[in-house]
Amino acid sequence: MTEDGLWTLEQLSERVADALAEDYDGQPSGRVRELPTSRTIRWYTTIGLVDRPAELRGRTAYYTRRHLLQLVAVKRLQAAGASLADVQERLVGATDGTLAELAGATPPIRPARFWAAAPAPAADVDSVSVSELLPVAVHGVRLTDGVTVLLNAATRAPDATDLAAIQAAAAPLLDLLSHLGLDHDGGETS
Repeated sequence: MTEDGLWTLEQLSERVADALAEDYDGQPSGRVRELPTSRTIRWYTTIGLVDRPAELRGRTAYYTRRHLLQLVAVKRLQAAGASLADVQERLVGATDGTLAELAGATPPIRPARFWAAAPAPAADVDSVSVSELLPVAVHGVRLTDGVTVLLNAATRAPDATDLAAIQAAAAPLLDLLSHLGLDHDGGETS
């Protein structure tokens, strides 16, 4: 680990192995690797399961704790029988806290100055319906490396035709984000 809390790809792989050393029985499918290799991590980044590297210095990519949580969450979800498509649905837009829960990280990630945060109001159980307590699957469409649209109300995953229509309709938005410098690529869209 560097002095600024970043890991190389090899160090990240080692951290994933360490994190999965406890309470991890491995993959039930012989087709899924128990631990991600450097090549697998790069592929997960390409398909959007894992964020792009936090920093590049020359030809060396550096990763953070969020990347570690994403990878451990992927492996734990796969061990529970989830397909990569299922994992992708669960992880799109996930916060660090959600990733920590899925990864089984201890201690859990706390927000900055957690001691100053106001306590959450107690829910009135009689006024809350069961459907409000259940998790909801959220579908996401990655428009570019730095822009993902979440479809909170979608009752199904978009198909190829839907994706093409969304991509075409999103072109003006992507141009605007690029113009404002609000896309991940610093002004370049693909």
